[in-house]
Amino acid sequence: MEAQSAQPIPRILLAVDQMGSSDGAADEAIRRAKQVGADLIVLSVVESRNLRLPGGHVRRVDQERDRLTSGAQAIVLKARESGVHATYLIWEGDPAESILEASLAEGADVIMLGSRPRTNLRRLILGSVSTEVAKRATCEVVVVPN
Repeated sequence: MEAQSAQPIPRILLAVDQMGSSDGAADEAIRRAKQVGADLIVLSVVESRNLRLPGGHVRRVDQERDRLTSGAQAIVLKARESGVHATYLIWEGDPAESILEASLAEGADVIMLGSRPRTNLRRLILGSVSTEVAKRATCEVVVVPN
């Protein structure tokens, strides 16, 4: 009798920016992870261009990391309360690049992220993280509009 090989547990990478555009994506990722029995990895990225505050003040990297960690931990706690195995990562760098690299490093089967409305000019000039990730990812990408 041949031994059956165990199917690997699917992995969902949830990329969150902790700015409100991720709330729907977090809920959807938890729901989907529970539905398919997937592990959930919550990823936030510290990017240097977001360290500038109004009035010319600068938020220190450690302050930004603490803010992102707190938000990621809240999502992980919510997922665990729903019965989902969840963990979090905080990376530094360009958001799209970091999401793509983390998805490969963590063996993600799906990348989930939220999108926020942007003005047409800003989208035309800068593009969006979700668009860049969707174009270049090697796995399924789910963008949840906020």
